[in-house]
Amino acid sequence: MNTLRTHPAGVSDEPLSHPRIRQAFRSTTLLVGCYAGLSVLTLIAVVLLRHHPGIVTEAVWGRATVVVATSLLMASFAARTVRGDRRSYLRLRLASGVMVVVIAVIIALPGTFPLWLKMEQGLCGVLLTGVVVIVNGKRMRSAFASK
Repeated sequence: MNTLRTHPAGVSDEPLSHPRIRQAFRSTTLLVGCYAGLSVLTLIAVVLLRHHPGIVTEAVWGRATVVVATSLLMASFAARTVRGDRRSYLRLRLASGVMVVVIAVIIALPGTFPLWLKMEQGLCGVLLTGVVVIVNGKRMRSAFASK
């Protein structure tokens, strides 16, 4: 019997097995993984430099912690998206878009964060912009479209 398997959120295997969708999944997973890795490394740097108030401020502590949490959530969304979970796909689209906007605001705000954190956030923004472009692409949207 040649029936299509349906994923928990209702996406069949057929559109998810297309080579371009598989490549989009790999790219998205890589970008989100790099974002999570960079975020964790930044938090480690914050912990190591905690006795330098000119480098690590209260705002830096808060931002680094929030970024690690959101990056791990997005990694979870990306992993479930690869398995065909429509809700995780929507969450990944929303979270990545919101984080790009938040990062742009953080970079633009004068004096709130030190230059090194703004540079790190800029790199995170580049990674997440790649995610936004991929997950909002026509093929990916059509693969997860409600039927």
